[in-house]
Amino acid sequence: MLKAQERRLRLQKLKGEVVDRAKAAALVFRLARQERDAWLGWPARIAATMAAELGWARTNCRPRSMSTSAIICRSFPRSLPTSAEPMSLIDTLAAGDDGETLLSGWTDGLGPDPDLSVSAWSDRYRILSPRGANEAGPWRTSRTPYLQELLDALSPRYPAQRVVFMKGAQLGASESGCNWIGFVIHHAPGPMLAVQPTLDLAKRFSQQRIDPLIAECPALRQKVAPARSRDAGNTQLSKEFPGGILVMTGANSAVGLRSMPVRYLFLDEVDAYPPSADDEGDPVALAEARTRTFSWRRKVFLASTPTIKGLSRIEREFEASDQRRYVVPCPHCGCEQHLVFERLRWQPGQPETAAYVCEGCEQPIAEHHKTQMLARGRWQATATSADPLTVGFHLQPVLAGGLADLGADRAGLGSGEGIR
Repeated sequence: MLKAQERRLRLQKLKGEVVDRAKAAALVFRLARQERDAWLGWPARIAATMAAELGWARTNCRPRSMSTSAIICRSFPRSLPTSAEPMSLIDTLAAGDDGETLLSGWTDGLGPDPDLSVSAWSDRYRILSPRGANEAGPWRTSRTPYLQELLDALSPRYPAQRVVFMKGAQLGASESGCNWIGFVIHHAPGPMLAVQPTLDLAKRFSQQRIDPLIAECPALRQKVAPARSRDAGNTQLSKEFPGGILVMTGANSAVGLRSMPVRYLFLDEVDAYPPSADDEGDPVALAEARTRTFSWRRKVFLASTPTIKGLSRIEREFEASDQRRYVVPCPHCGCEQHLVFERLRWQPGQPETAAYVCEGCEQPIAEHHKTQMLARGRWQATATSADPLTVGFHLQPVLAGGLADLGADRAGLGSGEGIR
C-alpha cells in the first residue's frame, strides 16, 4: 500500500500535478522579494530621467515649468515590472490546501527588512563553533565591545553604504563578517558576494567559517538546505537561501568578481588581493561595480590588516573615511585616549612586565584594567569623510591583545622604541 502511494506521488510530480511545499514557499518568497525590490529601487531608476525632463539647471537650481506628477505618471509604467504574472501565480497557489502558508510567504517577502541590528542578532542567534573559536558557545558582544558599533554599521538601517575596518591581526574582522552573513541569511536576504584573496582561501573560508556558522545556528539551518540533499543549492562556494544567495570567490578570479549583481559585498583581507584580477583591473573596483544595481540599499564591508605604508589598500580606504578610533578612559585619571604601541613600556629584558603608560597622568595601566576600559570606550571620528556614505574604523592590537604578548612580540622585533 505504501509503495503504491509513493509511486503515485512520484508520477504526480513528474506530471506537474503536485509540487514540493518548501520549494513552492521559497519561490513565492523570492517573487515577493523581487516585487518589493522593484518598488524600492524605482525612485533611483527614474531620478536622472526626471531631473533631465524637468530641466534642472546646476546654475540657478530652478526647474522648468513642467508637471512633476505628469513625468512620474509617464515613467511609472515603464520603470516597474508588471505584477500581474506573480499575482496570478499566487492566486493559483492560494486556491490549494496550503494557500494560507503560501500567502504568508508572499506577505513576508513584501515586508521591510527587520529593525534589528547585526550586533543584536549576533547576541541572540550566533553560536561559535569549537572548530574555530577559542571560546565556543553563544556570541557575546560584551566580550568585544569595540565591535558593536562596527557590527551595527553593517545593519540595513545604518545610513553608511561602505564600512572600512583597518585592524591588527585576529581582532574579529572575519567573525564580524560571519555575523553579518548570518544576519543577511536570516533577516535581510539578498544576493551577497564574499571575496577572499584567492579561490583556495575562499574554499577554506567556506569550510572553516561558513559551514560551522550554519551548522551551529538552528535559525540558519532552517534557511540553508544540507549539502547532501538533492537540488539543495548548497555547494562549497555557493549557499542558497530564501530570497538570496551567498557566493564566495577569490580576488584572483575576474569571472567570480563579475558573476552577478549583489546587494551585499564582503571584501576580506583586501591588502592580500592581487593588483589585478586576470588582467581585468583592480579586484576591489570590479567587485564594487556589482553593487551598483542596488543603489542606496547596498552595503560594502572592507576589512584587512595593513601591509606596506603608502601602498596599502585598506590604509587608503581608511584615510578617505571619517577615521574613527576607539578611545578609552584611563582608570586613574579618566583621560580618554587612543591606545598606541609607542606608549607600551616594560623592564629591560622583561617584556612580561609590559604596561601601558597613560598620556595624561603617566601612570602605568595594567592588563587587568583593560576589561573596564574597553567597556567604557567609544568610537570617535577624527576626520571628515571624502564620501559621506563611508565610515572607517581603526583598531590597534594593543587595545585587544595581551600586553605581555605584545611586549614580547615587539622585543622580538628588536625595537627599542618605548622600552624603559
